[in-house]
Amino acid sequence: MSLTFHWFLPTSGDSRDVVGGGHGAPATDSGRDRPPTVAYLSQIARAAEDLGFVGALTPTGAWCEDAWLTTAMVSRETERLKFLVAFRPGSVSPTLAAQMASTFQRQTGGRLLLNVVTGGESREQRAYGDFLDKDARYRRTGEFLHVVRALWRGEAVTLRGEHVQVEDARLVRVPDPVPEVYFGGSSPVAGEVAARHVDVYLTWGEPPAQVAGKIARMRALAAEEGRTLRFGIRLHVITRDTAEGAWAEAHRLLDGFHPDTVRAVQEGLARSESEGQRRMLALHGGARDNLEIHPNLWAGIGLVRGGAGTALVGSHDEVADRIAEYHALGIDEFVLSGYPHLEEAYWFGEGVLPRLAARGLWRHPAGTRRDTGAPVPLAV
Repeated sequence: MSLTFHWFLPTSGDSRDVVGGGHGAPATDSGRDRPPTVAYLSQIARAAEDLGFVGALTPTGAWCEDAWLTTAMVSRETERLKFLVAFRPGSVSPTLAAQMASTFQRQTGGRLLLNVVTGGESREQRAYGDFLDKDARYRRTGEFLHVVRALWRGEAVTLRGEHVQVEDARLVRVPDPVPEVYFGGSSPVAGEVAARHVDVYLTWGEPPAQVAGKIARMRALAAEEGRTLRFGIRLHVITRDTAEGAWAEAHRLLDGFHPDTVRAVQEGLARSESEGQRRMLALHGGARDNLEIHPNLWAGIGLVRGGAGTALVGSHDEVADRIAEYHALGIDEFVLSGYPHLEEAYWFGEGVLPRLAARGLWRHPAGTRRDTGAPVPLAV
């Protein structure tokens, strides 16, 4: 099978430096370097589409633009690219969410993927009017997905759950195709929800041994539910023609981290309720040394950014090696990003993807000459 690669739309802004924010971390000024206009995000989306990425992730939260509205506008500027829209179940009713997803599918020709984000920070959730604690939010997510899945099957739904109540809910038109549901979470209750309801379980970029443990646990939980899951990983990437060039870029980014910024970000992230964020912090401990935590896996991004905090760093061949290593564990989908996102998409798309194609691990979803590394003209 061909590996699936997704890129990232930086809806909080882009820069040649790392743009921070999320999970209790303060936003960094670098996000103002390239504002997240529809024009700029569309430029990234068109590049990702041409290079062979299947979809593009958009984040959710107070620190970025709204994912639904942004992707709806950017979708008009692309033809094939799907949008992995991050969405918080507590924001709207499950009936409205199911209807929104159905509309998105029809209006874009089936280009929605749904990334369900339960919300790891109570302080931010309260700003949106959500006062449940973390475990209760996950239980609500389970009820929410139960309703949405049933509505997508064309069923009429009545549920009087612990957190979700609907009566005789139904959709006039069901989505075709039904959007695939992506989900991440490292806590026990998150695993239970994923095992019952999602299609693709996502992990942040931990070292392979830790990822293998997660996959084994999730496979066992899904088997208990009579289900199987696919697995994906969220990483940044810095790939160059030589390893020296890639590490020089990583060190340039690191040199731009002001100590006061690192201190403020780490203090904010230390208050996070997210188990996944705790695991990210443990990879570097807030220190600048020993950041290569596995060959070509660099934890430096997490010093100034919440959420995904690791990057694959190396030559194109080395990065391809690490992707193959994760794939051998069971990872089939890779959600990638890099600073700035326009340029890094080309570094990866023109450097790593042809090498993976040569190994038989990837083919361009449009079946173009990009499979062989030959240039492909932009659609006109």
